[in-house]
Amino acid sequence: MTVELNHTIVPARDPQASARFLAGILGLEVDPPASHFIPVTLTNQVTLDYDQADDFGSHHYAFLLGQEEFDAAFARIKQGGITYYADPACRQAGQIYHGKGDRRGAYFRDPDGHLMEILTLLA
Repeated sequence: MTVELNHTIVPARDPQASARFLAGILGLEVDPPASHFIPVTLTNQVTLDYDQADDFGSHHYAFLLGQEEFDAAFARIKQGGITYYADPACRQAGQIYHGKGDRRGAYFRDPDGHLMEILTLLA
């Protein structure tokens, strides 16, 4: 039996802008529209389908990156002047976390207030 996450819907006030924001951070492309969705496909083929919405709560999305991809994404966050945090409560601004020496990561908010997380496992 195979069970895999195929896609998830990400509510956004401006789906195109939000998809471009995340794709830019992660070094990915925004896919052509699929129906009314603006998709961003990750390397494991899971798709984030951005959908227009005006009323929604903040969601959390975490992305596991290779060490080089993490460094590149983190550099884009810093170059973009995006505030990042070491904690999901967003109290430790300007820091990254180091989980028991086996990982490092950072949290940041997208244009719609969703909490995004990038992390990498250390070899």
